[in-house]
Amino acid sequence: MGMQWTRRMFLVGAGIGTLAAAGLPSLQPGIPHAQAAGERTKFVATWNASDILDPHVKYDGSTTAFSLNLYDNLLRYQGNPPAIVPWLADTYASTDEGRTWVFHLRRGVTFHDGNELTAEAVRFSFARLLALGKAPAGAFKRMGLTPEQIQTPDPYTVEIKLAQPFGPFLAAIPVVSIVNPSVIKAHEQNGDWAEPWLAQNEAGSGAYRLVKVDATSGFSMERFPTFWRGWQEKYIDEVEIRVIREQSSRVLALMKGDVHMIETSLGADVLAKLEKHPRVKVIPAPSMRFFAIRMHNQREPFTDLNVRKAFSYAFNYETFIRDILKGRVVRNPIPMPRQLWGYPTDIPGYEFDLDKARDCLRQASVKITRPIDIYALATAEPTIQAALLLQSDLGKLGIELRIVKALFPTVVAASKTLETTPDMWIHWIVPQLVDPENWIGEMYDSSCKGTWKAASWYNNPQVDALLGQARSSVAQADRAPLYAEACRLIVADAADIWVYDQIEHVPLSKTVQGYTFSLVCSGQEFWHMFFDARA
Repeated sequence: MGMQWTRRMFLVGAGIGTLAAAGLPSLQPGIPHAQAAGERTKFVATWNASDILDPHVKYDGSTTAFSLNLYDNLLRYQGNPPAIVPWLADTYASTDEGRTWVFHLRRGVTFHDGNELTAEAVRFSFARLLALGKAPAGAFKRMGLTPEQIQTPDPYTVEIKLAQPFGPFLAAIPVVSIVNPSVIKAHEQNGDWAEPWLAQNEAGSGAYRLVKVDATSGFSMERFPTFWRGWQEKYIDEVEIRVIREQSSRVLALMKGDVHMIETSLGADVLAKLEKHPRVKVIPAPSMRFFAIRMHNQREPFTDLNVRKAFSYAFNYETFIRDILKGRVVRNPIPMPRQLWGYPTDIPGYEFDLDKARDCLRQASVKITRPIDIYALATAEPTIQAALLLQSDLGKLGIELRIVKALFPTVVAASKTLETTPDMWIHWIVPQLVDPENWIGEMYDSSCKGTWKAASWYNNPQVDALLGQARSSVAQADRAPLYAEACRLIVADAADIWVYDQIEHVPLSKTVQGYTFSLVCSGQEFWHMFFDARA
């Protein structure tokens, strides 16, 4: 876990060499094979099923189960460490110092309704993403991309011309799901880009197509027989993503064999129990998934730097990691994953020290005169454990911390405004694009306000300038020191409480084969998975 991922590991290619390096099979379209066992197979997973299935509206850890299976992308992250590999784009290249990007599409790809996927669908998808302007559009809005900059010289070529180089551009391309223009236009009303309709439906070309969806119980998909990548001899015919609210019920369902996979956000004791179960296997995988406790910097008492420092000193990091999580994670005191290029190793961060916390509270000009609310994720035990630990130690300082259990979508919605964002809340920042932009860029640039990642409402013009400068360069060697300096300022401002990098522990039924973990999408791709009853 102490290994630094080098620049070489993150280089992307546009041909077979990249695919081999990522451990992928050939991406040539093939003729579907019959299921060897002759019996329809069904895979059931529990996940934080999203109430919105529109991939241009939501893009977070809870959306990957549908976006990566119902839709395709020009490029996609695969493997661990992650590599960007060709997907719908067979080849791609850049010129003019990263201002112009050309993508050449595979031929013969069809949407679920049988229409061919061409360059126009890609142009339309980018235009829709930008017009809606929701979370998945964040990186593209910051690069100033407009629909007019996206051209289609022929039916299988997409050309994107940027006004200036944008460092995270290629890393952001896998965010964009390609939708079917004819389906969207058929359900559009009054220029709404069919947003209400696509929230509960799909218009994709992915390995699976949507069968039914229910916000309270989950959704199900069935295999798309003519998926352009083809199918191996064994595959999964149907996938159900089932919502089970209580963690204990999810764990029991896995042990009984009622479900085949549950979420990775489990406590150490639960993982230890699952590792010993005869029907279950737990697959460990290093991750850039980052655990943070957010503080609302624009609401008292967190408007005071000394209050934020006091809370940073009041969290018992060692006890949490060593005793509660049993050493299954890696301490990280700054807002960038340790494995990411450009990580500054010279920032010590904050450690548990109640005496220092008391000193900071004495120096604070804003006094704490009310209870502080902290939101923990009801379906993620480590967030509740962290809240309880912080509650205990803040109590020794005379501070009342009230724990509120909530679902992730609820807190995401609340974080859209200053008034509704919680005082504090705990969550993970998952890798959605493997670039510092995914962490400090989207968490601490004031232009990102109103998004869940920027829920601390941090505002430092000097940090904004550094992050903007880092985005304007393509070379990692130029960008890395800028992100490092931004990290130093953010840590000095104690904007949030940064705790650890996660090692994902994926609980699966032993009969499940072909599972491949990708830290960007948490292994939520099902096209290469199958069952083996002998396992």
